Amino acid sequence: MAGPRRDTRGIVDAPELFAQVRFRRREPAAELRPYVEHYWLIDWDLSQPYASHVVPHPSVNLVFQRFEGRDDFAEVSGIGLELFAQKLEGRGRVCGVQFRPGGFRPFAPDRPVSEWTGRRLPADGVFTPPAPPSDVLGPADEDARVAALDRYLLALGPAADPQAERAMALAGLVRTDRTVRRVDELARTEGLSPRSLQRLFASYVGVGPKWVILRYRIHEALERAESDPQVDWAALAAELGYSDQAHLIRDFTATVGVPPTAFAPR
Repeated sequence: MAGPRRDTRGIVDAPELFAQVRFRRREPAAELRPYVEHYWLIDWDLSQPYASHVVPHPSVNLVFQRFEGRDDFAEVSGIGLELFAQKLEGRGRVCGVQFRPGGFRPFAPDRPVSEWTGRRLPADGVFTPPAPPSDVLGPADEDARVAALDRYLLALGPAADPQAERAMALAGLVRTDRTVRRVDELARTEGLSPRSLQRLFASYVGVGPKWVILRYRIHEALERAESDPQVDWAALAAELGYSDQAHLIRDFTATVGVPPTAFAPR
């Protein structure tokens, strides 16, 4: 598999985020790459508070967090259905694990992933053995933090699951193939009924396939809005499978909170 992706999809005003914090993506150990998209590491030392905003991916995250005035903690963040905002101030550090869509359940096989959707829970209530926040966040050396994440996830021993593999493959297809626009067509090409496809995504991804299709469209539209001063929105709407420009703009505004014309490339 390729290294960590380099796009900024999902990050609202990525240039401003990168100006405020140190943001990196790192690869997990080879044995974890079928399940884990990447690790994401953020460190900050701010004189003024800053709020980051992200349009969440259809992925579960395990997040180790250090904020001034609080004990280190770890939480499982299910797929966020709305724009995610996080206020950062003073000094802090985050080490996150972004699982591939469909890749989380082998680490927590007892419940469907839909049970975590829209929720943020202490990691100790999800994993055994408990997640060790200070072991991950404590080392000054970045490689040591990555190694600590590897050790912890490998100790959890992801369970082989053909259904998880199928869900990951289908979610990956939705992300990379723009011709995938309808749930019934995706189900038919995979030899599934639409209801079976819905059940598979609920159990292993955490949201339905239609939601995943729409979310990846918004990610692409957001990235285009921030990088291209001459976006042809009617053409982009057609490219992404929308019936018209107005439909794209409605979805974008409902998800991000402002219309695409509010963004200007830096």
